[in-house]
Formats: sequence, structure tokens, C-alpha cells
Amino acid sequence: MNRLDRKLIAVWSSLGTRALPFADVATPDLPLSRLLRLSLFQVSVGMAMVLLVGTLNRVMIVELNVPASIVGVMLAMPLVFAPLRALIGFRSDNHQSALGWRRVPFVWKGSLAQFGGFSIMPFALLVLAGEGMSGNVSPWVGQITAAASFLLVGAGIHTVQTAGLALATDLTPEESHPKVVGLMYVMLLLGMMVSALIFGTVLMDFSPGRLVRVIQTAALLTLVLNVTAVWKQEARRPNRGNAAPAPDPSFRDAWQQFCEGEHTIRRLAIVGMGTMAFGMADILLEPFGGHVLNLSVSSTTLLTALFAVGGLVGFGAASKAISDGMDPYIATRIGAFIGLPAFALVIVAAPLVNPWLFVVGNFLVGFGGALFGHGTLTSTMNRAPREQAGLALGAWGAVQATAAGIGVALSGIIRDAVNAFEAGSLAAGSSSASASGYMTVYGIEIALLVVTLFLIAPLLRERSYELAPSTTEPAV
Repeated sequence: MNRLDRKLIAVWSSLGTRALPFADVATPDLPLSRLLRLSLFQVSVGMAMVLLVGTLNRVMIVELNVPASIVGVMLAMPLVFAPLRALIGFRSDNHQSALGWRRVPFVWKGSLAQFGGFSIMPFALLVLAGEGMSGNVSPWVGQITAAASFLLVGAGIHTVQTAGLALATDLTPEESHPKVVGLMYVMLLLGMMVSALIFGTVLMDFSPGRLVRVIQTAALLTLVLNVTAVWKQEARRPNRGNAAPAPDPSFRDAWQQFCEGEHTIRRLAIVGMGTMAFGMADILLEPFGGHVLNLSVSSTTLLTALFAVGGLVGFGAASKAISDGMDPYIATRIGAFIGLPAFALVIVAAPLVNPWLFVVGNFLVGFGGALFGHGTLTSTMNRAPREQAGLALGAWGAVQATAAGIGVALSGIIRDAVNAFEAGSLAAGSSSASASGYMTVYGIEIALLVVTLFLIAPLLRERSYELAPSTTEPAV
């Protein structure tokens, strides 16, 4: 073998972990194929989120002529279960089953809830819209059944994601957590993007029958993806089920013990403030581009894709930096800092009528939000005791999901209120009035990021102080 052949072989051998994202997270006991299979539960969650917030949002308002107020209530239904994620995680920490599993039963129950919700959802929506209703069917039947379907899907999403992330924490060593977090959220974003493209293409020629087929196909895919994800992932420990069951700890005692951890409340406040800051922009970026900058529908749709690309780049950068030794809260702080100029660029784009400033700001919002989310979740996974991993991740998820939902709701309310105050009515908004509502929301997001940075600062100061005396035992 000549020297050139040896060099080529060396290059190809070293290219694997660089060319394949997250390939270096794998270990002999946990190969990459198994990790990718586990991450399929995030694909099912992403598919459900796109179907609820994106596809059905538009279908109910445009094709089915459901009042926007009812649509808003339905889409808010899944948030009812967001605060319960801490309880779900706690129960999965202490679950005793005859088969010796802790996490898998919760993933299964959540999958069944999603499946049941999607199974009845299309028929409930058709009844809600009055499609094919006979005269003896009351409108409240559609409202109650639609609400029940959204509640079931919401319960399933929160249960599956909480137990799935806890299982990923159980299976991976602490040094691999940054890459695992990145992998899980990249799969979530990929699931959302691919699902959005498929749903948009299939429902291009809308009909009630096609809507039924699409949603029920999503129900079936949910079961297939989630069962495949957890198949032979969690080790069975029969002694959990055969031994004399220990008394279940109370959630109150476990929560108090969890809150006694160092700066636990501050860390949860950082998650809530930062998530709300980045989340308030989610539903306003595309309307801002259309109302204020006069961009076409296709252009604003591409902006959403660019936002997702920023998120993917951010997750990849955070995974690499944290794996190389960066404190997760430094990544969190960098993400919050990036959000400041990002939202400033979006605000400045309005008076200058400069779409390029908006494009750059849109990308940076996705990039900064990904750094922030990755940093807080990785820190939570690293600090969670093994016996409280589910509770810790559930608390993170509860705060994150609740803050995101509140942020989305407040952004629409604030925008409409400011426009109504300036223009005299919601419908009479001039271009300046329309821009004022958006700019007020972005200004509030900047203020929330400033508060988030103040909350992060003491954690990093203490970290620096702990590292200063000795470099042999880094603080955890």
C-alpha cells in the first residue's frame, strides 16, 4: 500500500464522526443506530405539534370556517397538561411494574393517549364545523369531542416526551448528555419540517375525507414510531416488580427535596423567562414579514424554514461547545445575548423597510433560541440525580412548555391591543399601527432576555469562584 493510499484511508476513517452529526456520541454499549431509534419519539412529538399548531390551525379557520376564538381555545387545550410534566416525571422515577420497567410504561400510555386523540379528532372537527351533521346533533357535541381529542393528544405529547427524555438520560453517561440533547432536538426539528411538507402537500386539495385519512395516518404513525423508539431500550429489572414494594414517596416530599438543590428555583426561572422571550416571536415572524415588509406568502414560508435552519445550526454548535468542556450556562448566556441583537434587527427592519435585516434577525432568533434551550436542558440532565431524573426533566419541561404557551398567547394579545389603541379599532390599522404592535412585542422580548441574563450572572460567578481554588476537582 503506497503513501497516498494510506493517507486516503486515514482521511476517510476520520471523516466519519465529522460528517455524520452526533456520531461521536455512540459507545460500544449504545451504538448510534440505537440512539437514532430512541430519538424517533421526538419525531412523533414533532409531527403532532405541526399537525396541531400548523396544519389544523389553518384548516379549521380557512377550510372548515370554525371561529378563530374556538380554534384558539382548542389549540390551548394541550397546555393544560404542561404543568403536570413534573408529576409525570416523578411517577416514572418511582414506577414499579411486574416487568421491571420505569419509563417504557409511560411512553406506551402517552402513545395510546395520542393515538386515541388523533383517532377521534377528524370526526370531532367535522361535527364542530357542521360538516355532514344531521339536524338532531347539537353543536356542543362537536365542541366537547374536539376538546377531548386535543386534551388527549396534549396529554400524550407531554407524557411521551418527558418519559422519553428521562430514558435517554438513564441510558447515556453524563459526558454524552450535550450530544444527546442536540440529537433529540435535531430529530424534533426534522420531524416538524418533514411533517409540515408532507401535510401541506397531501392537503393541498382539501376534502373532509382526506382530512380524516391524514389525521388517522398520523395516529397510526405515532404508535409505530414510539413503539420502535423504546423497543429493547430500557433494561428489565424484575426485582422492581417481585420484591416487596417500597412505600411510594409523596410528590410533595420529592418536590421539596428537588427544590433544596442549589439554585433550583433560579434555574427554573431562567428557563421560564428565556423560553417566553424567544417563544413570543414564534407566531409573529411570518405575519410581521407580510404586514410590515409586504413579503409574499412563499417568502415568509421560507423564513420559517430559515428559522428552523438557525435552530439546527444552534443545536449543533451547542453540542460541540458543551462537549468540549463549555459550561452549559455559558451556552445559555450566549444564546440570550444573541437574542438581543436578533430582535433589535427585526425591530429596525420595520422603519427601514429592509427585508434583509429581518432575514438576518430571523436566523439569529432561531440560533440563539437553540443555544439557550440546549444549555438549560443539558444542565438539567447533568445535575439531575439518577433517582430524580424524571422529576428534574419533567420540571424543566413543565416550565418550558407553560412559558412557551403563555408567551404565544401574550404576543397575540399585546399586538392586537397596541394596534387597537393606536388605530382606534382592530380592523382600521394603518401600516404604522400594524408595525407598532409587533415592535412592542419584540421590545418586551428584549426586556425578558435582559432579565434572563441578570438571573444567569450569579450562577456563572459562583462557577468561576469554585473553579479558581483548584483545577483538580471541577465543581458540578
